[in-house]
Amino acid sequence: MDKGQSAADIGSATAPTKFEQLKAASGHLKEPLLSELANGAPNFTEGAVQILKFHGSYQQDNRENRRKGEEKDWQMMLRLRSPGGRIPPSLYLAIDTLAEELGNGTLRATTRQAFQMHGIAKADLKEVIGTIVRHMGSTLAACGDINRNVMAPAAPFERGGYPAARELADQIADLLTPQAAEGSYLDLWVDGDLSYRIKPAAAVKKVKARQQEGAVFSGDGSEPLYGSTYLPRKFKVAVTVPGDNSVDLLTQDIGLVLFCDPQGRPQGCNVYVGGGMGRTHNKEETFARTADPLGYVAYPDVLDLIQAIVALQRDFGDRQQRRHARMKYLIQDRGVNWFRAELKEKYFKHPIKGMRVEPKAKLEDYLGWQRQSAGLWFIGIPILCGRLAGDLKRGLRSLVETYQLEVRVTPNQDLLLCNIGNAQRKTVRDALVKLGFEAPDAPAPLARHAIACPALPLCGLAVTEAERILPSVLERLERQFASLGIERSVLVRMTGCPNGCARPYMAEIGLVGSGLDQYQLWLGGTPNLSRLAEPYLEKMPLDQLETTLEPLLRAWKDAGGRRSFGEFVERSGRPAVEQLLAH
Repeated sequence: MDKGQSAADIGSATAPTKFEQLKAASGHLKEPLLSELANGAPNFTEGAVQILKFHGSYQQDNRENRRKGEEKDWQMMLRLRSPGGRIPPSLYLAIDTLAEELGNGTLRATTRQAFQMHGIAKADLKEVIGTIVRHMGSTLAACGDINRNVMAPAAPFERGGYPAARELADQIADLLTPQAAEGSYLDLWVDGDLSYRIKPAAAVKKVKARQQEGAVFSGDGSEPLYGSTYLPRKFKVAVTVPGDNSVDLLTQDIGLVLFCDPQGRPQGCNVYVGGGMGRTHNKEETFARTADPLGYVAYPDVLDLIQAIVALQRDFGDRQQRRHARMKYLIQDRGVNWFRAELKEKYFKHPIKGMRVEPKAKLEDYLGWQRQSAGLWFIGIPILCGRLAGDLKRGLRSLVETYQLEVRVTPNQDLLLCNIGNAQRKTVRDALVKLGFEAPDAPAPLARHAIACPALPLCGLAVTEAERILPSVLERLERQFASLGIERSVLVRMTGCPNGCARPYMAEIGLVGSGLDQYQLWLGGTPNLSRLAEPYLEKMPLDQLETTLEPLLRAWKDAGGRRSFGEFVERSGRPAVEQLLAH
């Protein structure tokens, strides 16, 4: 829609796009998906594919199995909804079994703290999603033009603000669950069994009832916040505590830093708005962006603020150009001051104060043994690229099943095994050693915080590799660092396309697929994820990675390496860095 046009006016000034019409005509995300589920075809049509995303699934094909004149190797990727990355034991065991019996035998921990399953046949999709729901999981709104999985620090600490941050993430997830679409979801996957509806806490219900009021109301009584066309594009929220940037806070549509008193009681939140990583090569109007500070809001008003921001983006986000539809573009075009004023005038009647001072943030990862609470421990284990398969997957299943361990997914694609009693520590430690985790708190330095997207062969957007080659890329860089005598680590992220699923634009070295075995080179992010990197090379052949970086790495080493690599790049200035890269 045009800037300033409300959702209620869609169609009055500009005809709705085909995609907006599809959402409006879907019966709250039911058709044509329902009609196609049992038609015997191996794949869905394009319209059903778009509605399927709201149910947590993307249709893919294995591009390595494409043969001219033959049917594609169709399969579904399925993503769970798990606020804060929490997966109870029974749900973990269920998805592990489903992956073996009806998937491709693997699970993948994502950068948004959820598990993905791959290789599911269309004919098996109802059984897989239904099983997840019956084990108290969900895939609703894991994809699509709607609020996605809400992130929070994965660590199950029972101290400081961590319990309150986890609770707030759960509340936001429940608050932003679509109402009518949840009914459609249960109709499709568990034959309308409403006993599986998400049941928000009383405080959330009270705030959610206000979605029927004022400017927050969409005009659609059955879907009061989202309306029949939902949001212009995907929407992402994260919660954390002061100083913990495990959630990549500034890359979110809404980032919340929750302040608590010494007893852990929540006081209020610093609020950041307008972050987002997605962009398109050669489309300068698309760009990665970090969030702006909006202000500090008292805790009793935070949920009202969240749904007010969603409503504002619903009404003013661009519904004509999907690549311009994220809230980051609205704030970039109008400014955060306009955004704040519009919120306060129409959508949110409570005070928005100046930001509270925060300690310097750190990218926490919780690897190794950590005390959870009195008598309980958890252990963080590094899983490069988040892929679970083979002996590792079987070994983790055995531990979860034997000791009924809760699993938590981190934004770094690692796993936390939680609720380990004092008496169980030795046997769990011994089992993990057999799986190759002799020192889970000390992985290879470059691998510790490196992440990659799945890319080829299943992602339809990938232009080159990421997950499958990240280990070899890191090994090459480790050898180069050793030969140069560099002992410090660098934050590396890699994607197979510019959409930014592994958030490469925050890395000190970001590799963004731009052609077969070619990558854009982004440099200058920070180890604590506080600043955007910048693009320096458009199409760097991957086999030239070492020769391209060596003069810059040498200059960093010669400067004493006191600053992080990203800080060295930033302080050196673009002309000097470009000159070094050109050697």
